[in-house]
Order: sequence, then structure tokens, then C-alpha cells
Amino acid sequence: MKAYVFPGQGAQFPGMGKDLFESLSSSKKLFELSNDILGFNISEIMFDGTEQDLKQTRVTQPAIFLHSVILAKSLGENFKPDVVAGHSLGEISALVANECLKFEDGLELVYKRALAMQKACEETPSTMAAILGLEDSIVEKVCEEISGIVVPANYNCPGQLVISGEINAIDLAIEKLTEKGARRALKLPVGGAFHSPIMETAKDELKKAIDSTSFTDPICPIFQNVSAEAVNNPDQIKENLIEQLTSPVKWTQTMLNMLNNKNLEIIEVGPGKVLQGLFKKIDRSIPTSSAVIS
Repeated sequence: MKAYVFPGQGAQFPGMGKDLFESLSSSKKLFELSNDILGFNISEIMFDGTEQDLKQTRVTQPAIFLHSVILAKSLGENFKPDVVAGHSLGEISALVANECLKFEDGLELVYKRALAMQKACEETPSTMAAILGLEDSIVEKVCEEISGIVVPANYNCPGQLVISGEINAIDLAIEKLTEKGARRALKLPVGGAFHSPIMETAKDELKKAIDSTSFTDPICPIFQNVSAEAVNNPDQIKENLIEQLTSPVKWTQTMLNMLNNKNLEIIEVGPGKVLQGLFKKIDRSIPTSSAVIS
């Protein structure tokens, strides 16, 4: 069974997507169309911008989406997914790849999502932190005991959970989790508390955008972050996509559910190999690879 997985924020790098632009005329047209849709030259930032340029949420999210989706489209007839999944932002990339969303609609949703999230971050000083080497239940309990907003945000793999919330609450959580024996507990260089209640205003904005966007039956199911279950009903997909902004990314649970299928093969579509690495931490025998231009 072929599972195509799409990365989220953090996978970006300077020069991303340039090989696609230079290799295929169809890819070049999609980048040029994207510049028109967004109203700024995102391809120039992707190809020639600095790491700092790419860290802006309004740039990062559409850049990763474009790299992932245009790469998926370049695979042509070789793109034959049995299931897809995406980590956070990558969920929208996956929905375009499995034809639940049109390319243009997916890009507009990603950009509106990015702007709404950036605005929410500016309204409430907040951050995220990676906690390594503790059981999820310990991290969850510590978060529950702290006054203020601090919640589990990304269940990345066993022993790696990202928390999200107000800066003071995150600082206190880091202190307590270090005392509990965390191998590492460190703040992440992000603009705010993604996948937490702080994103409530962004969620409202995203709901408006999603409600006015056409979703169709996908060519294969998508394992969604909110439920970690395979979904193919467009209405349920939309609902889960909205809930995702304030709910944790259940990637560990998603991977475990995928692994219930025999003969699983993982193909990562987009910049980097982060998701392949997470699968290997669960089972090193799983065949993983990066999608390459056909």
C-alpha cells in the first residue's frame, strides 16, 4: 500500500522548488500562476530568499504547499496513492494531491490560513516547545496542572511531543518537564502557539474561507490530524480541517493507524525528509523514500 505524506511548517529551505521550476514547463506555469494568485513573487523568495525570509508564516506555508503540490503533480501517472496524509499545513497539500481540492483553491486556503495564524500570533505573545524523552501521558499531566494556556500540540512520534501556549506557561512547563526527566525541553523558533486555543480567531477566519470553497470526493482517503483516522467524506474533511487549528496534530496516532495496513510504503512529497524519519522511529523496516521528478 502506497501512502504519500506531505510535510508541514519547518521543512522549508532556501532554494526550495527551483529544480522543479527549471526542469518542467508545467511546473514553471504553476509557479507563475501562484505569483499571480498571491499578489507577490513567492517563487523568487523560495529560490533566492534567505532562511529569515522563508520563516515568515505568510511565506513559509504557501512555499511548502507549492513545493509539495507541484512535486506531486510532476509525478504524473506515477502518482498512485492508496492513502495520503499531511502534517498540519501538509494536510491541505495532501487534499490537493488527492483531488479533493483544486490547486488554486488550496493555495488560497493556505495563504488565508497563514495570514490568520500570523495575526493570532501577533495578538497574543505565545510560543511552542519540543519535549523529548518523556511519555505522552506525563507531558499531558504537567500541561493540565499549569495555570495559563499550555497544551500538547504535535504528537510527532513516541517520545517527541511539542507543546504550545502562552510564553510564561511554556517556560513553567519546560522547567517542570525537565524535573520529570525530559531528555530535552526547548523552545522552538516559531511565531506563536499553533494548534492551541490561542488560534481560535484564526480558526474563525479559516472556517469562513473553507465554507466558501468547493471540496469534492477525493481519489483516495486522507488520514487527518484531528482524528488520526482515514476520511473520504468531503463534509467531514472540511470539519476536521477547521478543527485542526486549535487541536493537536495526532501524527503518532496517524502513523500507528497506517501501520495496521500490510506492505506499507511511505513516499514523502515535499521539502526535506522529516516525516520519513518519524516513521523510522516507530519501525525501521518500513520502506520510505522521497518523491522525485518523473
